[in-house]
Amino acid sequence: MFYTKEMIHTEFKEASKKDTKKSNKHKIAYLTALKEDMIKSPKYFRDVKITTDQLQNSIDCWSAPNPRDAFYMKVFNMTYAEKKAQEELEHFTYENGEKKEVRKSKEKTQSVH
Repeated sequence: MFYTKEMIHTEFKEASKKDTKKSNKHKIAYLTALKEDMIKSPKYFRDVKITTDQLQNSIDCWSAPNPRDAFYMKVFNMTYAEKKAQEELEHFTYENGEKKEVRKSKEKTQSVH
């Protein structure tokens, strides 16, 4: 059986349903098994554009005490709260206690979503 991106997403969602807000053990177990399968039988993953290193990065982030901060550190090199504060400074200004949207710079920044 050859894996597709859709199959992996579906299986990951099923593993996610088993997890609680404080535990990601099913996600981690699924990603670990997937990585092992990719190493043992790479021919079944030939249509999937993900590497074992990328899977390991996901395993590391989901294993962190705060996965969202771990993912943000990988992508933006700052925590979620730090990124939100940066965006707030870039896109809004406060005058007389009122919040107004303003674009301070013309350069593009990476999207949060």
